[in-house]
Amino acid sequence: MHVDLSFAIIFRLVLAAVLGGIIGLERQLHQKPAGLRTNMFICLGSALFTVLSIELGREFGGDHARVAAQLIPGIGFIGAGAILRERGSVVGLTTAATIFVVASIGMAVGTGMYLTGIFATLMVLLSLSILGWAEDRFSLKTHLMTFRLTTSQLEDLMPRAHGVMKQMEIPMQHSQVFRVGPDFVVEFDAEVSAMQQHELLHRLSAIEPRCECVPATALKE
Repeated sequence: MHVDLSFAIIFRLVLAAVLGGIIGLERQLHQKPAGLRTNMFICLGSALFTVLSIELGREFGGDHARVAAQLIPGIGFIGAGAILRERGSVVGLTTAATIFVVASIGMAVGTGMYLTGIFATLMVLLSLSILGWAEDRFSLKTHLMTFRLTTSQLEDLMPRAHGVMKQMEIPMQHSQVFRVGPDFVVEFDAEVSAMQQHELLHRLSAIEPRCECVPATALKE
């Protein structure tokens, strides 16, 4: 078997690497797990397997889509590795979905659907940037936060804290109480939006001035 490395194949591979790299750069700038090189390689690899599938079908006949079809479970395996369950919260779904779409862009470019791949890349970038901004601006996205209250009167604090959580209809997760010197520390996680975080911190501070909150992963690290 001999397949020439034509200009069309080179162009497809380069374009796939560029499109995947653009999406990966956006992810890396936002400090996401799958960054520049990961998305570039996924898009390039998807395009290459698609080109190979086409060329193998042309050389030997049969179903030329058979090789490319195996990309879907393979990419699903990579995407599953990006999803984590951390302290009761599932994270990485957007990263996994981005990997899935980047692979499809590589397949589109690999078949010669250049405008489709470019248009899909623009849609991904707009979705990640504009929708991400809207989620933060209008408090549509929730984050797992750890709230910590330090008190010397534990008996008074706990019922009032539970009352605040019940009023705001926010479940209290992984609560624990421990002692630091003469004081008690009440610590719990809560899945809240930016607006809910501000309001909850304000209400808890009215109960106990020594109140703080940080991202749940910060204390874990």
